[in-house]
Amino acid sequence: MKKTELTKRLSRMGWYLTREGGNHEVWTDGVNSVYVPRHAELKEFTALGILKQVEKYKK
Repeated sequence: MKKTELTKRLSRMGWYLTREGGNHEVWTDGVNSVYVPRHAELKEFTALGILKQVEKYKK
């Protein structure tokens, strides 16, 4: 999955970029945070894991 697609999905879910590190970006919903690797292309398993984590925080 392309990172741009993942970041668009996160934005639509109400998450926003908090800060950027050397290897990761930190996205938050105001309470919880997830780390997104700074690669142009993410492995499908990694991207789905991040989205699953975001869904878990939603509950």
